[in-house]
Amino acid sequence: MLNHQSWSKVGEHMLGEPVAGGGLLDRRVFLAGGALLASAATLRDATAGSDSIGDDAPASMTRPGKVFQGYGVPAVPEKSIQRTVLQPYGELAPGAGVAMTPLGALEGTITPNGLHFERSHNGRPTIDPDAHRFLIHGLVKRPLKFTLESLLRYPMVTRTCFIECSGNSFFNSNLFPEPMQVPVGMIHGLVSGAEWTGVPLNILLEEAGLDPKGKWILAEGADSAGMSRSIPIEKALDDAIVALYQNGERLRAEQGYPMRLLLPGFEGNMSVKWLRRIKVTTGPTYTKDETSKYSDLMPDGTARLFTFTMGVKSTITRPATGVAMSGPGLYEISGLAWSGHGSIIRVEVSADGGKSWADAALGDPVLPMALTRFRIPWRWDGGPTILQSRATDDGGNTQLRREVWSAQYADGQLYHCNAIQTWGIGRNGEVSNVYI
Repeated sequence: MLNHQSWSKVGEHMLGEPVAGGGLLDRRVFLAGGALLASAATLRDATAGSDSIGDDAPASMTRPGKVFQGYGVPAVPEKSIQRTVLQPYGELAPGAGVAMTPLGALEGTITPNGLHFERSHNGRPTIDPDAHRFLIHGLVKRPLKFTLESLLRYPMVTRTCFIECSGNSFFNSNLFPEPMQVPVGMIHGLVSGAEWTGVPLNILLEEAGLDPKGKWILAEGADSAGMSRSIPIEKALDDAIVALYQNGERLRAEQGYPMRLLLPGFEGNMSVKWLRRIKVTTGPTYTKDETSKYSDLMPDGTARLFTFTMGVKSTITRPATGVAMSGPGLYEISGLAWSGHGSIIRVEVSADGGKSWADAALGDPVLPMALTRFRIPWRWDGGPTILQSRATDDGGNTQLRREVWSAQYADGQLYHCNAIQTWGIGRNGEVSNVYI
């Protein structure tokens, strides 16, 4: 049996020399010997030469376990992993706010339903699925009204994609003059990834008979905020679906039960929840939700409307704010990348503040408009370190430095922030949010 010292020597041999500043190692380690890296790191504090886990059976082996449950819940030690809820208006509007995904506590690319971020403008409505109706009208030959039961009889498709609030990463945290020292989920946690299943919208629109003059649709929800957005007909006929399921189970109330619109790659609130109607129109409707907000302030004093597609983006989720390093040695840097324009083709990581970069390994599958997990091995020497990640998509779009991104807009811009995120690591192992 290999002891800790043997594993460490093998791991060091496999890892080789750094490929960029700050101790970043070749991503191909994961193809040839990723297990060795894990072993070298995790066995650091193991007892060398030990071939026993103890002579006494643990308590869990001496008594029967708990009985079955009708619906599974997290293990007791993991129940503390929850979304962070922000209600900026307090009791004046308790249903207006966000619940953010704890990105730093999760792995993979699919967000559990109970941890998927939530954004509501006036709370979650309670809807009787048997009484709910979905209407398609406007510039169509045959207005159609659907019950939930009737929609369930249509052919369905599944799309795996991210949904991201356009205020993610800036509106809730990084807009302040001094960087907020909060967990990564409180900075970037208004993005989640899931598998959505439902009826392609183009099937329903074609059944209704589109008028050639119909160039836009208006999607409206059944919540008390009357959330509504204008959507180009090209998107509606492309990959939009009326989603009924999330990660295999029926939508939860906070995600739009009994049905929601799903627009892969577009800003989050355009995937209107609690979908009530779609009206086909000649042009955009200019609703309150796309004029008074969700617009981009430009340096010349104008506001840019209808910037629907979410830009290419990434963030390191481990190590990140909310955790502390446990001393020098081998680590895995891991994070998420995504783009509303298509698929991620490259993620680079820097451990010296952007002076040099190394390619991270991308986890399979890499899907368009979906979260992509990236990883790279790293040997930390215990000194102050500046970590960054930079994603590129298949359209050639690449993340910008914070100051370059900010220069595109006027002061007060709150949306569509896809600037490079920077984490600083001190000698004590503390990870902080920093601006450079």
